[in-house]
Amino acid sequence: MKKIIVTLLIIGQIMMAATIEEIEVNGKKIPVIFEDDKRLPLVTMQFVFTNSGTITDATKAGLAKLSSRVMGEGTKALGSNAFAEALEARAIHISASAGKETFVIEVGCLKGEFETALKYFSDLLKDPNLTQEAVDKVKTTTIGSISSKANDYDYVASNELKSVLFEGTPLENPASGTIESVKSIQLEDVKGFIKKHLVSSKLIVVAGGDIELEKMKQQISKVVEAMPKGRASALKSYATSDKSKESVLKKETEQAYIYFGSPYNVSVNSPDYYKSRVATYILGTGGFGSRLMEEIRVKRGLAYSAYARADISKSSSFMSGYLQTKLDSMDEAKKTVKDVIAEFVKNGVTKDELKQTKKFLLGSEPLRVETMSQRLNRTFMEYYKGQEFGHSHRELELIKELKLKDLNEFIKAHTEILNMSFAIVTK
Repeated sequence: MKKIIVTLLIIGQIMMAATIEEIEVNGKKIPVIFEDDKRLPLVTMQFVFTNSGTITDATKAGLAKLSSRVMGEGTKALGSNAFAEALEARAIHISASAGKETFVIEVGCLKGEFETALKYFSDLLKDPNLTQEAVDKVKTTTIGSISSKANDYDYVASNELKSVLFEGTPLENPASGTIESVKSIQLEDVKGFIKKHLVSSKLIVVAGGDIELEKMKQQISKVVEAMPKGRASALKSYATSDKSKESVLKKETEQAYIYFGSPYNVSVNSPDYYKSRVATYILGTGGFGSRLMEEIRVKRGLAYSAYARADISKSSSFMSGYLQTKLDSMDEAKKTVKDVIAEFVKNGVTKDELKQTKKFLLGSEPLRVETMSQRLNRTFMEYYKGQEFGHSHRELELIKELKLKDLNEFIKAHTEILNMSFAIVTK
C-alpha cells in the first residue's frame, strides 16, 4: 500500500495536510485522496471516473450528461421518489454529474450517517434506476432545459464558438447535447454508458471530513469490490482549429454577442504554465485593469465587460473570450479585440502590470484553499494531471520570481493566439 503525505504550504505557513493513498481491490490499485477535517461532524466523498465525461459523446451528444441525470433518479428497487425520501430523512445528499473529462458521483452527510450513506451509495451503483420511465423523464426535462436556452444568446454564441474551434470532434457539441441528439438517446445507450464508464479501473476516490482514514478505506473497499472492474482507456486530445473562421447567427436581439477563440499551445504539464496564468490574467481574466477591459470598456465604452481566458486541460488547450456590445458598434468591438491581442503578443506587458498581477495572485492564494473542498480539488487536480504533489505551491514561488523579460518572451512566442475565430449573435 502506497502512502504519500502532502503538506500544503500557503505563503510560508502550514495550513492543512492531504493524504494520498492506494487501496488494492480485486487486483486494482485505487487512489484515495483524503483530508481529515474535524471542525464539523461532516463527511464528503466523491467517486471520480476518468475519461468518462462529455468528451466520450462521440456518437450521441449529451449522453454523459443525461446518464448522470438518470443516476439522480435513485435505484430501480426504490424508484426516484422513495430513494430521495430515504436520503432526505437522514440528511444525506447523493448526486451525479458529468464534466468534460470526468464523471462524478458524490455523497455528503453527517458523520454518524456515513455508513448508511455508503449503503445507499453502493445500492445506486449496483442498481441504478435504468428504466424506460426514468430515461423518458430525464429526456423530457433535458429537452425542456435546452429549449429554454434558445433565447440565451450567451449560451448560443458559446456553443457556436465550440463548433467552430473543434469542428468534427466530440468537443464541438454542447455538453447537454441538442434537442435532436437527446431525442435519439435510448435506454440501451444509457445502460451501455454506465456499464462502460462506471468501473473501478477508471476510479479515483476523493474524500474528507470528520472520519478516521483507515475506517473509511475499509468501507470504501467494500463498495469498490461490488463494482465491475471494466477497463481504463486513454484520454484523447483534440487540436483547436488554427484557421480563422467566423460564424454569424441572426436572432431577434438588441445586443451583439461576440465570442472569440484561438489555439493556445500550452499543455497542463508545460513548465511555462505559470507564465500562462500571469499572462492571461493581464490580458483578460483580471477584470478591471485587464487589457481587454481597459481598452473595450474604459477607453471606448463599447461594452460593460470583456474577458479572455485560457482553457487548458488534458484533452484540449485554447484561449477564448467574450463581450456584449451595441449592434452598431459590433465591428468596432471585434476589431478592438483583435488589435488588443495583437498588441499584447507584439509588445508583451509592462513592469507595473506584472507587479500588480503578482500581488493579486500571491495575495489571494489563501482564498483559493480556505475550504476543504477547495483543497481536495487542488490535490486531486495535481494527481490527475500527473504533477508532483505540492506543485501548486511551487508554482506560486515561480510566479513570485518571474522576470518581466521571461514573461514577455513567453507571450511573444505564442503567436498562435492571433489565429482567432469568432461566433457572433446579432440582429
